[in-house]
Amino acid sequence: MDIRKKPIRVGMIGYKFMGKAHSHALRDLPFFFEPAGVPVLQAIAGRDEAALKQSAEKMGWSSYETDWRRLIERDDIDLIDIVTPNHTHAEMAIAAAQAGKHVLCEKPLARSVAEARQMRDAVNKAGVIHMICHNYRFAPAVQFAKKLIEQGRLGKIYHIRATFLQDWLMDPEFPLTWRLRKEVSGSGSLGDLGAHIIDLARFLVGEINEVVAMLETFVKERPLGEMDQHLRGRPGNGQRAPVEVDDAAVFLARFDNGALGVFEATRFSKGNRAGNRFEINGERGSLRWDMENMNNLQVYLDGDEAGLQGFRTINCTEVEHPYAAAYWPAGHIIGYEHTFINLMLELCNGIANGCNPAPNFEDGLRNQLVLAAVERSDQTGRWVKVMEMLDN
Repeated sequence: MDIRKKPIRVGMIGYKFMGKAHSHALRDLPFFFEPAGVPVLQAIAGRDEAALKQSAEKMGWSSYETDWRRLIERDDIDLIDIVTPNHTHAEMAIAAAQAGKHVLCEKPLARSVAEARQMRDAVNKAGVIHMICHNYRFAPAVQFAKKLIEQGRLGKIYHIRATFLQDWLMDPEFPLTWRLRKEVSGSGSLGDLGAHIIDLARFLVGEINEVVAMLETFVKERPLGEMDQHLRGRPGNGQRAPVEVDDAAVFLARFDNGALGVFEATRFSKGNRAGNRFEINGERGSLRWDMENMNNLQVYLDGDEAGLQGFRTINCTEVEHPYAAAYWPAGHIIGYEHTFINLMLELCNGIANGCNPAPNFEDGLRNQLVLAAVERSDQTGRWVKVMEMLDN
């Protein structure tokens, strides 16, 4: 490590799917970039000591703790990285902020607006740097889409259509894991997948004013059990319990700037493994992006001459594209894991320079307000103003 750069000693709570993604990003960040602050994989926390020790060794962590509170108490930790199930986020983030630690938290920020507000208020009161891990913002193609929109290439924005479609839950015998229990997850496909496309829509188009929604649970009861990091189920003891969250969420939205939105999040879309996609239409052009083909951005501009108009595919691996110059020569594509590296760059620079990057806990709260408005609309059958949910 360059001794002239600020070391950022990281303590991570959790070590499975997202723990692997975050650990890889922290380790590779200094290889590709020159961050103002260099992450040090100081310690990892979890409950299963044998699995924890094995993960710490494999992922490059110097030490481990079997109690996350002990991790937060340590004076050799600067940043707490939370990659645990949703019901733990609030307690951990608030404790970390009160201990003066910077905080990175996986999405969705919380299970409710009340929890998200408490978390936002805690980090603001403590004056620590904070981010929420909406990594898809940091695909170079998405960043380039943002640049084109800010340059006015599309003109006034009229529409966004956004989907996140998966199919891993369609087997009615797939076990009732924590993602299907409301007290743990807060919601189903809405918070798990919808939170991502809501964040992308806010990032690219603007704030959502009101929504009208439908939620549906197709399989009402499932056997108890667990799942692995590849979203494959492991059966339990044969007992069954009711599913408490949505399998699919569909909603319409009006934005503050007058744009319209159509959103769909489901884990019941056969053949879709990770169909995170959007199309944005403006008065002078359109953009399309698909996470399963994440290096490419499709661009239509009506300034092209007649006969040559049509969507062109931009492979966003040129040095002119955001973050791309740090990786490989043009056309040598990057992958899912690099979105986390790009996010960690912004976080470490923010910590080193004392400047809070986005998306942060304020974004997490605003996303949570939209999630709550969608749920309220489904319950009441009416349009719901997003800011109505602020006091709920």
